Amino acid sequence: MNNIRLYFFLLLIYSITGWLIEVILGIIQNKKFVNRGFMIGPYCPIYGIGGVLITIFLQKYANDPFILFGMAILICGVLEYATSYIMEKVFKARWWDYSKKKFNINGRVCLETIIPFGLLGCFIIYISNPFIKNSLAKVPENILQILFIILFTVYVIDFIISFFVISRLRRTVKEVNKNETYDNTEEITKKVKEILTNKTILDRRLINAFPKVSIQQVKQKIKEKTDQVKENVSKAKAEATEKIKESAIKVKEGTLKVKEETTEKIKEYKKKIN
Repeated sequence: MNNIRLYFFLLLIYSITGWLIEVILGIIQNKKFVNRGFMIGPYCPIYGIGGVLITIFLQKYANDPFILFGMAILICGVLEYATSYIMEKVFKARWWDYSKKKFNINGRVCLETIIPFGLLGCFIIYISNPFIKNSLAKVPENILQILFIILFTVYVIDFIISFFVISRLRRTVKEVNKNETYDNTEEITKKVKEILTNKTILDRRLINAFPKVSIQQVKQKIKEKTDQVKENVSKAKAEATEKIKESAIKVKEGTLKVKEETTEKIKEYKKKIN
């Protein structure tokens, strides 16, 4: 089997596995089913990408499970951080936030969530990858090729549609920021969710999939920067005023000193004359 097909099947299988994990955790925590992930279908691409990256870069560490464990944490931690950062910058929304958890980095990753990635990396290299490769090797070449074409087409179509759905969130954020004035992130998040919930079933699915999504408050950021500039200007003005006062006092003191010295010299001169 060529590498492209193998990596795609791994991407698909681990994306579906990640989706199942997220759904099961959601049912346990919230007692209800939620179609998790950015995509419409049963995929969480970040798990699939993580699985492929582990396969490509960490197979050479198979003989050292401790290094494999640590490298899996590093790769998946960087992937999660980068995904959070890029999605926030592109779509103006914070999709998950670990700020309240211990040992987090900017709320994007935390120790509690990346440790399991180390275990997952070991599971992938030692158990799941060999099983998947052996299972695929038993499938006839022509059937495997047909499956690849069909599943790849469905995945790409799903990704494109999902991207447009998420893009609507970005446009909605811009419209709300342009037409409304809010004092905090919670208010604008509530407004954006309200608008999207009343649009299409796909928009509602996205909001339900990420109930804790936090929309960036653009105007609030501008206001904060403006307030900061005003504060800096006021501070500079106060400092300049203080320096002017100090200079005036020094000039006044210098003038008085010169006057006193001049008066003293005049007195001495008069004494000499008399």
